[in-house]
Parts: sequence; C-alpha cells; structure tokens
Amino acid sequence: MPEHDYELVVRARRAITPDGERPVAIGVRGGRIAEIAGADVPLDGARTVQTAEDEVLLPGLVDSHVHVNEPGRTDWEGFASATRAAAAGGVTTIVDMPLNSIPPTTTVEGLRVKREAAEGQVAVDVGFWGGAVPENSAPGETGELSGLYEQGVYGFKSFLSPSGVDEFGHLTPELYRSAAAAIGELGGTIIVHAEDPGLLESAPAASGPEYASFLASRPDEAEHEAIRLVIETARETGTRSHILHLSTATALPMIEKAKADGVPLTVETCPHYLTIAAEEVPAGATQFKCCPPIRGAANRDALWRALADGVIDCVVSDHSPSTVDLKDLDTGDFGTAWGGVSGLQVGFSAVWSEASARGHSLADVVRWMASGPVRVAGLTGKGALAVGNDADFAVVAPEARTRIDARTLQHKNPLSAYDGRELTGVVRATYLRGDRIDPAAPKGRLLRRS
Repeated sequence: MPEHDYELVVRARRAITPDGERPVAIGVRGGRIAEIAGADVPLDGARTVQTAEDEVLLPGLVDSHVHVNEPGRTDWEGFASATRAAAAGGVTTIVDMPLNSIPPTTTVEGLRVKREAAEGQVAVDVGFWGGAVPENSAPGETGELSGLYEQGVYGFKSFLSPSGVDEFGHLTPELYRSAAAAIGELGGTIIVHAEDPGLLESAPAASGPEYASFLASRPDEAEHEAIRLVIETARETGTRSHILHLSTATALPMIEKAKADGVPLTVETCPHYLTIAAEEVPAGATQFKCCPPIRGAANRDALWRALADGVIDCVVSDHSPSTVDLKDLDTGDFGTAWGGVSGLQVGFSAVWSEASARGHSLADVVRWMASGPVRVAGLTGKGALAVGNDADFAVVAPEARTRIDARTLQHKNPLSAYDGRELTGVVRATYLRGDRIDPAAPKGRLLRRS
C-alpha cells in the first residue's frame, strides 16, 4: 500500500477552473489530476504545494503556434531554448510549426528528423504540425499528407502567399482546395497563413525605416481576400479550417457569418496584435516587423471585441525568432528585415496586462491561452484544471509587475518587441505532470495526435 493517497497535493486560495475562480485542493497521482476538492479538504500527499496569498493557480498554458526552427536554423531558436522560454512563461505545451526548420515537416522523413532533434531536449510537452506544400498537395500526390497524419501530426499548415523560405512553398488557390479536400478526407485540420499574393505584389514595396511603408505593403485587403478563400473552401469541403494570426478587423464580419452558418472555422490572434498599435512603432524598430503586420489602435480595439465575443477562438504567440543580424537593426530597413516577433516567454504577461486594463478576468485569459489552443489543435488532457487531465500548472502573481529585458529572456536571441515594456502578471512557477519544471533536467514529452 502506498504511504500517501497522492504524490502531490496543490492548495490554492485562488484557482481558475472550468467552473470559474475558486479555492481548491488538487490531488495528483501518476502525473494526472486525480481529485479537485475544496481548499480545506484534508487530502494526503507525499508533497504539498501551497500557493502564496498573491498567487493564482492556472492550468498550464498552451501555445499552438511556435516556430522552433530546429534542425537547420537552430541558431534562430531551438528545442532547448524555446521550451525553457515556454516554461518561464507558464506554457506547458507547444505545437511546433513545420517551417523554418531544414528539412521542413512536409514529409514523414522530415518529421522523423525533427523528432530526433527534439528528443531529450524539451522542458515542456511538444506536438507537431505537418506542412501542406505544392509537392504534397496536388491531386493524386497527397500520400505524404496521409503518412504525416498517421504519424501523429495535429494538422497541416499552408501558406497562400510566399512563406519567406524557399523550402516551404505556398499553395495556389487550386492546390489549396486540393490540399483541404485531402486533409478533410483524413479527418484533419488545415491551418492557414492567409494573405493574397496578388494583392501583396500590387501593393507598394516596403523600404526604409518608416513603419507606415511596411504597413502599406501588407494591406488589410490581402488578408481579407485570402480569408474569403479559406471560408469558401471550408464551406465546400467541410474540412476543419483554422485562420492563423489574424491581424485585420476587416475580415471579422465574414468570419462571424461563416461561423453562424456552421462552417467548421476557428481563428487565432496574437499578443502583439492585441497589445501594440502601429502608431506606437518607432522608425527603424524592425523587431516589430511581422507578417501580417501590427495594425492601428482602432483595429486592435476591434480584435479585442471579437475575442470577447468568441469570434476569435484563441491567442497564441506566433513566436518567430531569428538571429539579430537578420533584423537589420543597423539600417532599420523594414523592407529587408526578417519578419517575426519573439514573444513566447512574455505572452501571458502581455495579454493579461491589456486584458485586465480592459476589464477582462484571468478566466478569460485561460480560455484564450489554454483551453482555446487545445480545442484548435485537438490536444487531449491539457488546458484545464480538470480530473483526468495532466497535472500541468502555472502559478502566477497577477498584480506583480515586471519590466521586460530581452537580454534576460530564455529565447536564444536577445531581441523582442516587448523589450523595455513594463507588464502586469508574473509567472512564478510552472509544473509539468506534477513536477516543477527544471530547465536543467528537461522532462517534456513529444506528443502525437491520439
């Protein structure tokens, strides 16, 4: 007989559960939540964790949009550094994007190589998206999509405009429809970088240090028209479709209508679109460059309203780092700098800072940054303090403040759009399956779709 009923008991005066905020005592057995009781119930554990008066217990956050870049571009980021950053930010599960690594995750062999590179390095759990590219998406040539799905990827990412890297090509409308149909037949999800390439080509090219020049080069209309294609295709095929990193509010009415019509559509946005406005971006500050771009303050307000109303399903980082030199900080040229925001570690603090100022609760943030990404990716056992789920926890101090210093973040390269910002909400501890995460002894697992 075991000496104790539970290997761990966590007591919190404030915890965010599916039933709302309440005091709890949680019993953990075998790395899973076995019981959730009232805070004063005398559960017997071999170890006990009591949160402090100013702390709140959250489920481990989930980030379903992370570019780890290993292997091939490991100097941009890597599994060790990315998962350390995730853990420091209260994130216990990430899903890795299929591009910027070499090889990309567009073949079964590419997935094998990536898993091999990740093995033994990960401080949090890691799942993988596959990629839909011209080579595996034409009618009669979708065998690799089937193989990747059988090997447990959570779905397939596609681009409707150039991705920025040669080894991950974008899909024409015809190829996109072919890929979506094939993925639907598998029962899978297609996730889409939605910008129209023709409208991008016809827009004025970005050049120089003025952010307005870059913003004009990625017009709302390009995003809007590509999203129209995604909706039409989802309506025709019935394939679950997910719009990545929505930045434009102009597409919200047609997204809302599609959802009301029963189209199988989900949508994400990102912390940088919710917390930064185009008017605030200094000249030459290329750390703010990303595609699609950060837009104006009125657009940001509209994204918040859509998030509150459930039109937008979740908030994820789109952590897309690079080496410092690729950001062209010496010239500040938005036309030549790499596009991507590094924000994996600071996503919770950034979102909570803005959310609390707008009257939202921690329960809202958990819905957007834990249960929402779980639903989009099709993960199991994650994203909620619920019996049977993994004992993944984030202990946060919601009133504490911190000033971000990019040099002290766990990201491999010391560059962030949040550098110098004072944010509200500090992650004090992160637990994976009941064990406090120790970056020096990584115990994360590589996940497969069940």
